[in-house]
Amino acid sequence: MQVRGGVARWKRGQQSHGVKQAVNYAFSGVCDATLTAKTADGVIAAAGYADAVMTRYIVENGAIRDDLLTRDQLKDWVDGLDPLTGERRGRDLESPAADLILDATINAPKSFSIAAMLDPDLATAYEDLQDRLRDRIVKLWQTELNARRGKGGAIREDLARIEVVELRHERSRSLDPHKHRHLWLNVKVQGQDGKWSNIDTRVALRFQNVINAEGDLASRTDTAWIHALAAKGFTLNADGEITQLQHMVRPLSKRSAQIEANRIARIAWWKRQHPGQEPSHDVLSQIDHWAWAVGRPNKPGELNEDDWASLIREELHTADPVLGIQRPPAPLRSVAVEDLDLELLAAKAVVDADARSTGSGGRFSVLDVRAGALRAIAATGVVAERDVLSKLAGDVVAHSHTVTLISEPDAPKHVKHLMAVSTATLKATLAQKVDAFSAPGQILDTDEVAAIAHVIEPHRTLDEAQLAGAAAIGGTSRNVVISGPAGTGKTTMLKVAGAALRRRGHKMIIVAPTKKASAVAGRETMSSSSSLHQLLYDYGWRWATTASGATEWRRLTAGESDPTSGGSYRGPRMRIGPGDRIVVDEAGMLDLEAASALLDVVRATGAGVALVGDQRQALPVGHSGAMALFWRRSPDRFELTTTHRFSDQAWAELTLRLRHPYREDQGREVAEDLIRTDHVVMTDSDAAALEAMVDGWFDAERRHETIALVTATHTEAQEVSEAIQRRRIESGAVHTGKALSGQSGQPIFVGDVVQTRRNDSIADVQNRQTWIVKTIGKDNAILAASTDTTDLRRVSLSYAETHVHLAYATTVYGAQGETTDRALVGPGVDAAGLYVGLTRGKHHNAVVLVAPTADSAKSQLVEMMQRQALEETMEKSKAAAQTELRRAAQSSAGVTLTALDGDLSPVGLK
Repeated sequence: MQVRGGVARWKRGQQSHGVKQAVNYAFSGVCDATLTAKTADGVIAAAGYADAVMTRYIVENGAIRDDLLTRDQLKDWVDGLDPLTGERRGRDLESPAADLILDATINAPKSFSIAAMLDPDLATAYEDLQDRLRDRIVKLWQTELNARRGKGGAIREDLARIEVVELRHERSRSLDPHKHRHLWLNVKVQGQDGKWSNIDTRVALRFQNVINAEGDLASRTDTAWIHALAAKGFTLNADGEITQLQHMVRPLSKRSAQIEANRIARIAWWKRQHPGQEPSHDVLSQIDHWAWAVGRPNKPGELNEDDWASLIREELHTADPVLGIQRPPAPLRSVAVEDLDLELLAAKAVVDADARSTGSGGRFSVLDVRAGALRAIAATGVVAERDVLSKLAGDVVAHSHTVTLISEPDAPKHVKHLMAVSTATLKATLAQKVDAFSAPGQILDTDEVAAIAHVIEPHRTLDEAQLAGAAAIGGTSRNVVISGPAGTGKTTMLKVAGAALRRRGHKMIIVAPTKKASAVAGRETMSSSSSLHQLLYDYGWRWATTASGATEWRRLTAGESDPTSGGSYRGPRMRIGPGDRIVVDEAGMLDLEAASALLDVVRATGAGVALVGDQRQALPVGHSGAMALFWRRSPDRFELTTTHRFSDQAWAELTLRLRHPYREDQGREVAEDLIRTDHVVMTDSDAAALEAMVDGWFDAERRHETIALVTATHTEAQEVSEAIQRRRIESGAVHTGKALSGQSGQPIFVGDVVQTRRNDSIADVQNRQTWIVKTIGKDNAILAASTDTTDLRRVSLSYAETHVHLAYATTVYGAQGETTDRALVGPGVDAAGLYVGLTRGKHHNAVVLVAPTADSAKSQLVEMMQRQALEETMEKSKAAAQTELRRAAQSSAGVTLTALDGDLSPVGLK
C-alpha cells in the first residue's frame, strides 16, 4: 500500500480555479488514482457515480475528532478560513507560490480492491486497515511536522493542531474496483503557542517518504488484515499483492484500456455531432457509462451502486469460476520478530536511503533511514502489532552504519547530513583514481586539425574551441574534458577528432549512458560505438544485487566462471590499445560507479578517455559528479561557447545566460528577457497550460515541423500525450479500430507516436527510441521510426504492455540529445529541464507557465533556474550539509523533536 503525496499542492495563485475544482473533486466519487488534486480537470468526467464521503479530521495533541463539511465549508477550509465561523486563520499569504493543501493518496494494490468486491468481510477488514493507517498518518503529521517562527523562520514551532479532509473513492475513472482515499492536509496549522500559521512545507514533503513507508508496512504486516485474508484462504506475495487474486489484475487493466478507448472514440463522435461545443458534465457522465457498458452484452446504460457492484462480481466470477468457491483458511507463516537479522535490515534501510539520494549528492536524512527501515521490515513477512514494529524500526535505525557529514549532534531529522559508507568511499576513491590517471600529453597542431576538418566538412569551419577540443582528443593526454552548452557543435568536433586519431593509426570508441545515444553519436562521427555498460561488460565487469539490495560491481579475470553466461569469461572481444581514445558522449549523465569501472578499463588498456557533455543538462540516474571530478583534474579541458544550432543569434546568446545565471539578479534579467521576447506562454490554470502544450504540437504539425514537448514528470508527459491522442482521434489522424495495451494499460492505436523503453536486441529497438504505430496484429505490432517511416520494427504485444507508452511529450531524459524545429517546455521543470527544453528547437523555443501576471511568471522562472550544486567530493557534500543545517528551523531550546516512536533519534546512527 502506497501513500503517494507531496506532489499535489494547491497554490494561492490557483485559488479561484482550484477551490472550485477541489469541490468538484471532493464530490465526484471516483477518480483516476494516477491523477492528483492539481490535475482535477481530468476527474470531472468521472463525477456523478457516487457521493464521496467528505470528513474533516481535527488532530489536537495526539487526539483525533471528526466532523463533516459541506461544499461551501470545504471551499472556506481550503481558502484558509475556519469552516464553521469564517474566521481567517493566520495571515493571508498572497504569493502565487503559497501552498493551500497537500494531498496524500492511500493507494493499495488492485488485488485488495478485488478482494473487497468478492467478500463483504474482507471489504470491512480493508476499510478498517485504511482507517488505522489514516489515523496513524494524521497523528504523525501533528507530532512530527512544524511551523516556523521568528526572523527568517529560524525557530521551529511544534504543532498543537492540524486538520485533514478525507475523500473516499471506490473506483477508477474506468469504473473498475479501486478503493482508495485522499488525505488533504491543510497548510494552516496551529502551533503550541496557539497561533495559526503555515506548515513548514519542506519538512512536510521530506516526511512524505516516511508516510509512504508507513503505508507499505501497514498493508504487509497489519495483524488484523493479514488474519482476515488468511481466514478467507488468501496470502500476500513478495510484491505485496494477494497471491490468489493477482492474476485478475491484468484482465481488469486490459478492460480499462478498452474502456478508455471507447470513451475517447465516443467523445470524438459526440463532438462531430455537436460542432463547436464541449460535452457537459452530464454528457461526460453518460459517455463514461456507455464506454464501460459497450462490449458487455445486455448491460444497462445507467447503473446504480448495487448494479455496478453486482456486474463487477459477475464478471470476476466469469473470468475465474474458482473465485466463487470457498477457500480453506490459509496457514499463517509469519516470521518471528526475534528471528529477524537486524544488521541485514539496517543495511537494507541504508541502501534504500542511498538509492533515493541521487538528487542530493548522496546525502540523506534520518527520516530517509527511518523510511528505509520501515520498508525493509515490511518485506520480511513479519506480522505483528504496530507498537512492536515501532520498537523494531528504532532498533534497525540504531544499527544502521552511515557517515555523518556534520558535527552537530542535534540536527533536525529532515536535514540531509548522512551518507552511505559505500557512496562516501566511492567518492573518495574515484577522486584518487582520476588524480593518478590525469597525466598531460601532447596536443595536435590545430592547423593540422583544421586541414582534416576541411576535408571532412568542406562547407563548415570549426571555431577555435572546437579545433582545440579536437586537437586534444586526437593527442596523447589521458584525461580530456570538453564541456559545452547545447548546440555548440560537439558532434562535429568529435567527427574531426576521430579522423585525426585514425590518421595516426588509433581508434575512437564512442560510448554513452544509453545505447540510443551511443548509436547516434557513432553513426554521426563514423566511429565504433557501444553503450557504456556494454563496454564495461565486455571488459569483465559484472554487477549483481546483494542481500541488502545494493548493486555490487566486480570484474572477472580471463578464465573465471561467468555467473551471467554460466561459462568461462574469455576476455574482451572489443580490442582497445594504447593511444586509442574512449569518448564518453553525454558525459554529464555518467554516474560515479560506471566512471570508476571505466577508469580501470582505460588503465588496463593504456587508452585515453575524453568526456564530452554538459553538466547543466540532465544528470545521471545514479550518483552524479563524475564529469566534475574529471574536469577539475584534467590538464586539457575546454569549454565550447559558440552556439551553432539556433537560427536566431540573440536567442543563442540568451540560452547561454539561461544555462548558468550566476546571481539571482542575473536570473531575474534572464526571466525578463524570456518574457519580453515571447519565449513564455502564460496561462491561468493547469488545464490551460496543458491545452497550450497540445496546441503547440498541432501548430508544429500544421507547419510541417518537428517539436519537442518537455514536461517535469512522466505522468505529466502522459497527460499531454493522451490529450494529443484524443484530439488526433477526433480529427481522424488516429484510428481506433484496433488498439494495443501499453504501459499501465494505456490504449495505443494505429498512427500514435510511441516510445520504446527497454533495449531489445531481438526486436532491434532501443530505450527511448520514438516510433509511429503502423499496424496492430494479433500478437505483434509494427513500428516505424519517427525519422524514417521505411525503417520498420516488429515488437510483441507482451513487450508493448510493459515497455511502450505514448510519446507526443517526454521528460528531459527523453528530450536530451534531440534536435527539433521547435520546443515547448511545460510548467514546473527544474533548471536542467528548463535549459534542455529551451535548447531543443532550432527555430523557436518557449516555456508554458501557470502564471496570471508577468511578475508571477518572472518569479517562477527565477525559481526554476536555481540549481543544486554538484557534490562530486566529500568536502562539497560536507559543506552542503552545513548549509542545509543553517537554513533549517531549530527548536527554541536548541533541541530537535524526538521521533514519535521513541528510538529513532540520530544518536543511534553510526
